[in-house]
Amino acid sequence: MADDALTDFERTTSTHDGTTRDVFRLGTGPAVIVIAEMPGITPKVAQFARRVAGIGCTAVLPHLFGDPGRDPAPGGRPDLRYTLTSMVPACVSKEFTVWATGRTSPVIGWLRALAREEHDRCGGPGVGAIGMCFTGGFALAMATDDRLLAPVLSQPSMPLALTRSRKHSIDISPEDLAVVKQRCAAGLEVLGMRFRSDRLVPSERFRFLEQELGDSFRAIEIDEDDANPDSKMPAHSVVTEHLVDAPGQPTREALDEVLELFRSRLLT
Repeated sequence: MADDALTDFERTTSTHDGTTRDVFRLGTGPAVIVIAEMPGITPKVAQFARRVAGIGCTAVLPHLFGDPGRDPAPGGRPDLRYTLTSMVPACVSKEFTVWATGRTSPVIGWLRALAREEHDRCGGPGVGAIGMCFTGGFALAMATDDRLLAPVLSQPSMPLALTRSRKHSIDISPEDLAVVKQRCAAGLEVLGMRFRSDRLVPSERFRFLEQELGDSFRAIEIDEDDANPDSKMPAHSVVTEHLVDAPGQPTREALDEVLELFRSRLLT
């Protein structure tokens, strides 16, 4: 698909802890922080954000890496050079935890501050958040803040699942996880999504979340055959690259569940 100029989004900046980033915003109503997957705010991430705005929420997209609106697969073929130029700086940055287990990425502090700012701006009972792939676990770590009422983990891929311990974990510190567990005991629901064949998001990671969060973690696991067959990439991105946007399709049903979580927690 073509590049997306994002002209329907308001583009502003947000500064926290001395770091200023661009932020794209669309819609009215309670805020949902949409944290893009690698290599950045792609046209399909923007499409997802428009669906969020369409239910009556404000989609808020912080620009963390990549070129906003750029298609990472022009002509249907992945642009590996562009993807690598986005991934490598993020993977070596001290803001992101890639290799270590039991750590919350430092960028979470900035994202929590953004969520507080957007709650003040947009109103409502609280905010929602969705992380995807590289950022998939960010919504969980953000949930230490009581303002976050609807965290979604879409194909959470960090830490890289190279060892047994890394598979049976997610990028959050024990201290932050303990706070999230207390919130779950008080009624917080965490939604997670993955394709069963996805080696970047091993089943052990979801079993770990079920073990830690109990019935408060709702896992959506989808067969590889139900991914968008037009994609040249292995089944991975549930609500963007590998979405089959047609009624009755498992990925569309997953998308609908995400939107319903935002609707039920933020709009009713």
